[in-house]
Parts: sequence; structure tokens; C-alpha cells
Amino acid sequence: MTLNNGTTTSPGPAAGAARTPGYAGTLAAACGAVFVAQVANALPASLNGLLQEDLHTHGSQLTWITAAFMIAVVCFEFTFGVLGDLFGRRRLVVAGTLLVAAGSAVAALAPTVQVLWAGAALNGLGAGAMFPGSLTAITAVTRTARERAHAVAVWSGFLSAGAAVSPLLGGMFAKLGSWRGSFWVLVGLALASAVLTLALAKESKAPEGRRLDVPGQITFAVGLVLVLYGAVEGPESGWATLPVMLAFTLGACFLAAFVLVELGAEAPILDLRLFRNRAFAVSSVVAVIGMLAFLGACFATSMWLGPVQHQDPIRAIPFLLLQGPAFLLIPVISRLLHRVAASRLLTSGFVLMAAGCLLCARLDVTDPRLGAFVAPALLIGVGFALTVSSVTAVALDSVPRHLAGMASATTNMLRDLGFALGPVVVGAVALSNAGPAFATGLAGAELPAGEEAAARAVAESAGPIAVNSLPPGTPGSAAHGLALDALGSGFGTAFLVCGVAAAVAASLTAFGMTGLAARRTSKDEESVPAPPRHDGSPESALAE
Repeated sequence: MTLNNGTTTSPGPAAGAARTPGYAGTLAAACGAVFVAQVANALPASLNGLLQEDLHTHGSQLTWITAAFMIAVVCFEFTFGVLGDLFGRRRLVVAGTLLVAAGSAVAALAPTVQVLWAGAALNGLGAGAMFPGSLTAITAVTRTARERAHAVAVWSGFLSAGAAVSPLLGGMFAKLGSWRGSFWVLVGLALASAVLTLALAKESKAPEGRRLDVPGQITFAVGLVLVLYGAVEGPESGWATLPVMLAFTLGACFLAAFVLVELGAEAPILDLRLFRNRAFAVSSVVAVIGMLAFLGACFATSMWLGPVQHQDPIRAIPFLLLQGPAFLLIPVISRLLHRVAASRLLTSGFVLMAAGCLLCARLDVTDPRLGAFVAPALLIGVGFALTVSSVTAVALDSVPRHLAGMASATTNMLRDLGFALGPVVVGAVALSNAGPAFATGLAGAELPAGEEAAARAVAESAGPIAVNSLPPGTPGSAAHGLALDALGSGFGTAFLVCGVAAAVAASLTAFGMTGLAARRTSKDEESVPAPPRHDGSPESALAE
């Protein structure tokens, strides 16, 4: 059987044939590890409202909690894959789970939001090791493509389950006591995962031809962090302030240096020659833009329900609708990829995401009912389910077979880059719009002089979110309604930007692929002569 991405599968082992020794244990350990990693990823989103109230944060500080996690994943994703091949995937997973345990403990004890950032970054480093390590470990103990596909499907199911469960976990423990309790549960889950991995997983390595690209890793990480710092801090500090301008300038310089380094590297972490292929270049661009739209919408939803509307954290229905379909529709998507061109699934998914985001942009911030979120969140969730696997399948369609692993590694990193950019872009758009809207509304509100002055002072120091969270009777709290309207307008605009991004991704996929055959040709083989590379992503595992 041949998949739409060009991967040829075998009929699988005969009925009753024994599996590879260590298969069941390694699969169980890998699924536990990726579940924990994804819980660590998604947990803070359901707690934004409580974090804002307890740690007295402003908008960009909340953005950094999510961004710190994803930046750590994106910056070191390739390097962790190499380390697993060199020193062992089981060791890498155990190290990652211990990092998540440490990061979650730091988060649970955090007296300030800055310490919480450190915990989120440690969690991101741990998850960045667990994602490639756990998946490569199970592909190493499978014998056939069909057995491997089954293992990857189960692994992907636990990945999606972690994202769906984390809002319930966060909401439940926040309801029972404090948001800190949910992080202590995560510590326990991570330690249990480490023990499970040590007890059940089979060690595997593949050191031949693998080596670290230290200059590429350094220039990429420093450049990305600086650019994202400027994007996060710009709305509140001011886009023309010296730190923000320096961050953008130096970040651009480091990223330019990264390109130069990769062009001359013997073992680049990002092979730029792949982008000579138009189909691959288009799929890479839509991976970034489309995933930016998805996680941007998720972050905007968490901010809307949390610091803006102050909803009870246990009301997790929108998060379940956003994340659940990717888990529930795994069998459906797997079958569709056998029968429908991946580019069509990708286009359809982005269209659904765009429709859902545009509906979210029309929500009334003064209406606390969750019913209005059901349809748009479900559209976004189903759209994401269609795109998350299809985006790499499209990329694999466009390159010769021997480059499948490298193409998957690159697309996987770009997809995660989109995830990292989502909260940053949403935060920048929402806060850049909410601040001026609140100032304009305050100027014409005719509040008592003392109330106006107090509200203005709070807004200037911490933004409209801080005014929106002032307890009744506190100086400045009379401007609560103005702050709520301004934040509703700001995050409504952010939803609109996410919708436009998803629509752009749909258009690029539909028209950018026109005239391009979804198969590898001998011409492609000659255009990008490079050896295969495996990064531990689901798609490269299937392509081997």
C-alpha cells in the first residue's frame, strides 16, 4: 500500500507473529512520556486568569509563560534529536522527564511570574527532549511500516490526550485549592514517567553520521529569542524603545548569521537547499502561518476566558473542543490520508480554522456564556485535526524519498515555530489595540477625578488587564467596564488576525500547489543531493 505522501507500507506481520522484544514496554513508556510533555505544554493556558490574579501579572508577562515553553522546544528540537541518536533515546526521555519534574516544581513554588517563566522554560527543555526521544524509541523497536504506523498512531493519541486533559486538570485543582496543586500533580506524573521509562523502555542509538551543529544551534537560538523578545515587549514598552529596537536588530543579525552558517555547514540543523523545491517551500510557509493561527487562537481563548472574563477554570469546554478532535479523529484522518490528497485536507483544515477564528472575532466580551464558543472552537479543533498531519504529508510529497526524514525534521521544526509565534503575535496584537482603546474610552468617560487618575496610573504601569482585575471599591475599579471593552476589542482583533492567517495558509496551499505533482521525480533527486536524516517526528518515522 502507498500513502499519499509516497510512503510504501507492507502488509505487516502475519497473524500471531511475535513482536520485537521490548515493543510493548517501550510503547507504553513513550506514550506516558509524551502525555506528560503535552500536559506541561497546555496546562498554563487554563490557569492564565488565576496566574494574573495571584501573581499580579500584566499582559506580556502572561504571554511569556507560554512563549518560554515553546521557544525552548523550537530552539533545541533538532539538537535533542541528535543527542538521542548519539547517547540513547531512553536516556534522553528520562532526562527530559526529570527536567519537567524540576520545572513543574519551580512553577509550583514560584513567588513571582519571573520564576514561573524559568519553570516554563525548564518544562520546554524537558518536553523538547521527550518529543523526539519517545517517538524515535518506539520506531526503533518496530519491524514493519504497518507496525510502526500503529505505534505512531497510539503515540499521537496520547499526545492529543495530554492537550485535552490538561485544562481539566488545571481547572479541577484550581477549584479544589490553588493552581499550584496542578503543577505538583505534574511533578508526580513526570517522576512516574521516568520510572516507567527506566523499567520498561528498550535503549536504542543510531550514532553513525550524527554530530552536533553548534554554531547553527547558537545563532538560531539567540536570534529567535531576541526577535520574540522584541515582539512580546513591544506593545507595552513601546516599539521605538531602545531595548525593543536592539532586540529586533540583533536578532535579525543572528538569524542572518544562522543562514550563512547553515549554507556552509557539513551537517546543518536546517538544510536550506530543500527550499529550492516550490512545493516544499509552500508547505513550510503554511506550516508556520497555519500553526500560528491555531495556537494563537488557543492562547486568545485562554486569555478571553481567564484574565478578561475571569471565568471559572473548571469551565474547560472550549479547550476540549479546540484540542479534542485531534485525538478523536485520528482513525478518520489516517484513512483520509490514504484516500484524499494531503494538500486538499490541508486546505480544508485551514478553511475551517479561518471560519472558526472569524466567528470568535464576533464574540461579545460582556457575555460570559460558553455556548457562543462551541461552534467556532469546534471548527478550529476539526480544522487543526485535518492540518496537523497533512502539513508534513504535503512536505514529504514534494521531496525525493531519500530526503523524507530531513524534510519531515524541517517541517516539524517550522510547525513548532508557528506554535511559538502564535501567543507572541496574539499578545502583541491584542495589547497594542487594547491600550489605546482604553485610553480613548477613559478620556471620554467622565469618571470622578480620583477614579480616572487611579485607573490611568494602573493602566500605564500594567495595562488594561490590571484595571480589569481591580477588586470592587479599589481606586480605579470604576473603569472596569472600559477595560473589559478595550480587552474585548483587542482580543477580537487578535482572533481576526488568526483567521486571516489561516485563510492565507489555505490560499497558499490551494494556489501554491497548482501545477505541482505530488510525487518525487528524478529531477527532485538531482536538485537536492543530501543524505537522509531522522529527527523522531511521526512522519519521518513512517517514511523510513
